[in-house]
Amino acid sequence: MSTSLVCSSRTRLALSSTPASIRHYAAGKDSGAPDPKKEIIRRVLYPSNIRNRPTPIGTWRPDVGHAIQRAIPSVQAHDTVERAWLLHKRHLRKKRDAETARKFECMKKAMDALHEIDPKLYLEANKQDDPRARTAEEMQMRKTMKASELRAIEARIRGLFPRELRIPTDTPSRTGWKYEWKSFYRPI
Repeated sequence: MSTSLVCSSRTRLALSSTPASIRHYAAGKDSGAPDPKKEIIRRVLYPSNIRNRPTPIGTWRPDVGHAIQRAIPSVQAHDTVERAWLLHKRHLRKKRDAETARKFECMKKAMDALHEIDPKLYLEANKQDDPRARTAEEMQMRKTMKASELRAIEARIRGLFPRELRIPTDTPSRTGWKYEWKSFYRPI
């Protein structure tokens, strides 16, 4: 009886002393020294954060303070340049506002001319309608439509260019022509 106990304890010790699993396939040839090509690529892509030299992409330069001091020696000169820049931006803004006002006046004149020529078209052009409102004809059509057609109708904003129409391109689609696609009637 004692021999069976001793024997089983030896086998237990022998099994526990061997490593469970060793992965030799993932280890490199020489795990001590890194690959010089990979090290060069790593240094180029991820430069160190030491701030004693300029960054390769120019986001940080240690001499920027000295360069500004040489270019603009005084606070008054800096303020003058800053005011000139703000004045330039104001002139651009005024030009843009004047152009917008001119376009609005031209549009207003065209709408006034349309009102004088054809009041019915003028009212149709300025009609405010609720995009959620549906006519009785549209409500009847909704009952017979498929879900995809219904979603297309609901997604379409009245008065805008239809989303389902594609922009013309120089090359055909990768999937080819959709022969089974048919347009469906949509009251406007």
